Amino acid sequence: MSSEQEQKELVSQLPVIVINSSNEEEPEEATKEEEGKEQTMRKEDSDSDVVVVENEEELTPKEEEVKEEDFITNNSISSFEDLKAPSVISEEEVKMSATLPIAAPRPIRRDSIARASMMVPKASPRLTKYLSLKPVKEESQKKKKSRSMFSWLGGDSSKKKNKEVLETVSEGLRKIYKQKLLPLEEYHKYHDFHSPALDDPDFDAKPMILLVGQYSTGKTTFIRYLLESDFPGIRIGPEPTTDRFIAVMHSEEEGSIPGNALVVDAKKQFRALSGFGNAFLNRFQCSTLPNQVLESVTIVDTPGILSGEKQRIDRGYDFTGVLEWFAERVDRIILLFDAHKLDISDEFKRCIEALAGNEDKIRIVLNKSDMVDHQQLMRVYGALMWSLGKVFKTPEVSRVYLGSFWDHPLHYDINRRLFQDEQHDLFQDLQALPRNAALRKLNDLIKRARLAKVHAYIMAELRKQMPSMLGKEKKKKDLIQNLDKIYEQLQREHNISPGDFPDVNKMREKLQNQDFSKFNPLKPKLLEVVDGMLATDIARLMAQIPKEEAAAPVGANGPADPTVKGGAFSQTTEAETPFGFGRGEGFDKGADETEWIVNRERTSADSTFESLGPVNGYLSGRAAKEHMVKSKLPNSVLGKVWKLADIDKDGQLDADEFALANYLINLKLEGHELPGELPKHLIPPSKRDVQDAVYPSLNDNDE
Repeated sequence: MSSEQEQKELVSQLPVIVINSSNEEEPEEATKEEEGKEQTMRKEDSDSDVVVVENEEELTPKEEEVKEEDFITNNSISSFEDLKAPSVISEEEVKMSATLPIAAPRPIRRDSIARASMMVPKASPRLTKYLSLKPVKEESQKKKKSRSMFSWLGGDSSKKKNKEVLETVSEGLRKIYKQKLLPLEEYHKYHDFHSPALDDPDFDAKPMILLVGQYSTGKTTFIRYLLESDFPGIRIGPEPTTDRFIAVMHSEEEGSIPGNALVVDAKKQFRALSGFGNAFLNRFQCSTLPNQVLESVTIVDTPGILSGEKQRIDRGYDFTGVLEWFAERVDRIILLFDAHKLDISDEFKRCIEALAGNEDKIRIVLNKSDMVDHQQLMRVYGALMWSLGKVFKTPEVSRVYLGSFWDHPLHYDINRRLFQDEQHDLFQDLQALPRNAALRKLNDLIKRARLAKVHAYIMAELRKQMPSMLGKEKKKKDLIQNLDKIYEQLQREHNISPGDFPDVNKMREKLQNQDFSKFNPLKPKLLEVVDGMLATDIARLMAQIPKEEAAAPVGANGPADPTVKGGAFSQTTEAETPFGFGRGEGFDKGADETEWIVNRERTSADSTFESLGPVNGYLSGRAAKEHMVKSKLPNSVLGKVWKLADIDKDGQLDADEFALANYLINLKLEGHELPGELPKHLIPPSKRDVQDAVYPSLNDNDE
């Protein structure tokens, strides 16, 4: 059988709907012209697969491209090969199908065709093309197949929740700021009133330490003491020496970068400082040098704060504005006071007030404390606390660190131990900055988001109360004058804490030159996005911080320790020399000696041991308790002393163990903290043969 005959006979098998031209159900629509007319026509509804013909003559299908999967599905076959195989459709079967009787056609309404299309497969144009042996390119067939199988993915992609995959906390902060908080800031002109937009380097920058103080209080000397080296641009003297802001940063090469070049560097976090003008940029520089301390932190030196008009006008730029910009971005602010200059001038007070909102970052240092004796130091400390109480409007007392941060001999060394302890506490706080950097950035972003929300409410309320036509200037002055009442109104309406609102006087000053009619109305959608960020995204990033710390790179000595090292900070952990903090004192005493340190003070302990009536050289727990409670230490502390002294864990104390217990009690009474594990040099010589079982880690450390 030829392919043409095979095509015609297969076409004749397809279901056909025959329309009765007489159409008894709708005689009003049948015209005389339609009754006398016999013609073959084929109608194919664009929205239906039904083929409509008006008699059963040969159909002339249009040329269409074959879509294999469509035909296979509609005709319930496994493949096109089944249609061409003689074993499936024989010549006899085709003849038999042609002689089958056709049921009398039932008249059908044209509007019923759409319903019929659900059951009737499409006719043979696609089959015709295939049987006429017109090949379809395999490549285009695959493309069409993939489009037909996965075309639904594109339509529903907008309904899917696109989960953000955050590699680091810094990257997550950058994304949620740009996508969720920045649109609200730009819509309500947040950057014109409070702070410039954050750039990428703000999220990736190292922790920064800002030094603030009056002239000649030791700010630059403090930096030199930390680094144990000079840096480009350093000037030290009793007069006002530092006349510029200096960012001291790490680099493999020592050098200096002027302010104008620094603010155009996209890799540095200082680009927003260009808004303070050339007068400031000429007094701003970056000093770079290779230093281990600067590998972890950046230190910013500032000019000494002067008194009178020199500070406020003669500088030529907004000094307090620059301090405020740095305060929002640094991790620690150190206020330095001189023991001989305790007065806080009005200019210095304004600078401290510019740091408002960042009180958690401030640390106060009373420098040059060695210049006065112990009696004078007590009075100086009291006077400083009284002065600070007038500036910091908080009921809590500020923590003040005492010390002398330079490498010169102490004038009065009576407080030497006090200065060492205070320095150790301050350095431990600064050393932890890299570890807490991600948490600080997260905290600052939360504060910024809360302020941005409050700012949006203020801007929308001011615009809402402005008249549309006349009296705009008068109404503007009235709104600025009554801004505090608007604050109270918004606090009640939106249940906002008063502490979240910006300073009313600063806000009044910045509103003077603004056109209230250009403020935008409130967009609830933007606020909802920020609320969702605070409720969901921030919590997710908080949970990611400990995971990120656990995934820190592992070095030769274990996990990387994200603390500041080198310079003066090496004193806090230095064990190679006897001058490290706590070396040769307390429980470290006797560590470098061959003699057991307890033997020096055991004379009284041995006599007490004999008086308590030991049995076979051992003292029971009850007898030892009667003596130990006389120290008046809590039972929790005495219990820890017992665990450390009972080396063999037999519940009794021999003479050596009893002497050790007395030694530990005396150290605790002197103010030293008990160790979690007994140091090796405190183990009695008679008990060191059992230390392998009791203190295996001590031997492991020696190997």
